[in-house]
Amino acid sequence: MSQHRALISCPLIQDTIHEFDETLASHGIAYDVPDVDQQLSEADLLACIDEYDAVLAGDDELTGRVLRAADRLQVIAKWGVGTDNIDQETAADEGIAVYNTPGTLSDDVADVVLGYTTMLTRRLHDVDDAVRAGEWYCPRGTSLRGATLGIVGVGNIGSAVARRAAAHRMEVLGYDVVPFDDELVADTGISRVDRDELFERADVVSINCPLNSETEQMVDRAALQRLGPDGYLVNTSRGEIVDQSALVAAVRDGTIAGAALDVFEREPLPSDDPLTELDDVLLGSHNAQNTHEAVQRTNERCIENLVNGLAETTTPASTD
Repeated sequence: MSQHRALISCPLIQDTIHEFDETLASHGIAYDVPDVDQQLSEADLLACIDEYDAVLAGDDELTGRVLRAADRLQVIAKWGVGTDNIDQETAADEGIAVYNTPGTLSDDVADVVLGYTTMLTRRLHDVDDAVRAGEWYCPRGTSLRGATLGIVGVGNIGSAVARRAAAHRMEVLGYDVVPFDDELVADTGISRVDRDELFERADVVSINCPLNSETEQMVDRAALQRLGPDGYLVNTSRGEIVDQSALVAAVRDGTIAGAALDVFEREPLPSDDPLTELDDVLLGSHNAQNTHEAVQRTNERCIENLVNGLAETTTPASTD
């Protein structure tokens, strides 16, 4: 039988991929599910990529070398929004269509941003630790009402963060290279400012922009100095947007008050990383998007992208 073959490498859909067996089979798509911890490395992919017409990918290292070796590959259906792990230029050169799932995770990530913001400004993590240790710690926190939240990247996720911040009666600032949606401005009162002003005025800065050549290491020593000793940083986007060494130094010396990080330059975060020694930093596991509802929405969109993407390509090669 002539059919397409897909590699299902995103861990978040692997456990439930059988829910889509009928849909995939009806479109002539067979699939393999490899063992994956966090993501497939370049070496992992080079060993098998020439067998597949499509990949339903997580954060796998889909480098130029991998894509040039992918003789059959026609479609990459990326689970989630960020496509920085995919060499887009090579994909275009090789005629490989790349799809992602904008909007499916926005509310869920935004919930975590506001959760982290509340934890930091009310020091809820310290209270929990103290009470568990038999202490009665009552720190005086900062109210969200009247505080200023700065959002770097006002796309789907950043807009959802803005709406939650406005509901908490926070002043909302935003920085982005594209204009803000008129309805968002009307609903939230978000003010468009440049990046330096945002860091100078904000009590909390939330990073919600994509990783690219312009944003890599964007949150550097100078930006953290602008945020100041009463300011907090929340990053649920990509670890490489923040200069991690500069952040460690800034927290240690009191340049900023603290941070909450769901993403890191290297994932999983090594147990001996200097960040793990800092009491004023909350550490996540790249898990801000992980709710039952968001995963189901994203799984369904990925399957749609996979099926529709392959339907638009040429007839697949025959397999035994």
